[in-house]
Amino acid sequence: MNPRSDIHDRLAASLREARKARGLSLDAVAKLSGVSRSMVSQIERGESSPTVATLWNLTQALQVDFAGLLEGRPTPGIEVMRAEAAPIIAGRGLNLAIRILSPAGAVGEHEVYDLTFGAGGELVSDPHSPGCREQLTVIEGQIRVVSGDEESQLGPGDTARYPADRPHAIYALNGAARSILIVQDS
Repeated sequence: MNPRSDIHDRLAASLREARKARGLSLDAVAKLSGVSRSMVSQIERGESSPTVATLWNLTQALQVDFAGLLEGRPTPGIEVMRAEAAPIIAGRGLNLAIRILSPAGAVGEHEVYDLTFGAGGELVSDPHSPGCREQLTVIEGQIRVVSGDEESQLGPGDTARYPADRPHAIYALNGAARSILIVQDS
């Protein structure tokens, strides 16, 4: 067997196994990675040799070890995302930083965020899908949560669970605040 086909076979098998282990369809992987469905399929069948950029996008979407793909190492039982590797979204003009803690495959199902509000920071959201709920736990500072016509003020250690399928918002009160937000789609 020539080395090129052996590498393609190992790469194809590793990516296919990672996708199936996470219960993802080809369409889901394409959406998460930005790689076309047909290209993902060709790579999994060993019919295409992906660029490094394509392979990187796929490994990030599937949350597999880029370096270990060809070595056939099993995925570790404990997955670690280092603090500096977590994606951060800065709230444009809202005095807010959102650090994404959940894996890419959880988007739209079970999302976890670390919210750091500056003084006067806010996160105002349109309704999510029907049945969606959020859970907010305050770590530091004071926060006001609004869901529809209801609102509540929270302090460190307090947790609020509320419908997110209606207009809702989170506001920092009396200075900076920090919280963990879990978005659970039903």
